[in-house]
Amino acid sequence: MRHSLILLALGTLPLTACTADYNLRDGLFPPRLTEAEQATRDQRRGQVEVFVKSYFPQILSDIDAGGGPTLTQAFNLAGVPGADRPTRTTQIRSNVGLYEVNPGALVSALLVYGR
Repeated sequence: MRHSLILLALGTLPLTACTADYNLRDGLFPPRLTEAEQATRDQRRGQVEVFVKSYFPQILSDIDAGGGPTLTQAFNLAGVPGADRPTRTTQIRSNVGLYEVNPGALVSALLVYGR
């Protein structure tokens, strides 16, 4: 019985890392955020999500081209450092099949790459 409870607890830990309240980069033990910090994070996520979903075809075109103004704006909104963008563009291009069918995955990737 005791082992079953331990296994159940360990089995649910990975699920906590994927809840809507935390970014994947936060891992199992997310940092404590003030209300202002959480509001800032939520606002950034909202801005990136609205932008990506509003300009999705253009962003996919920019990804296919290896960059462009719409992808640059998405990077800006997500706070992706300029020096990281060529590498991040390559990473996004390598997973474009996922992003073509799931704009939310692209939003999450941009936010993870951002600061």
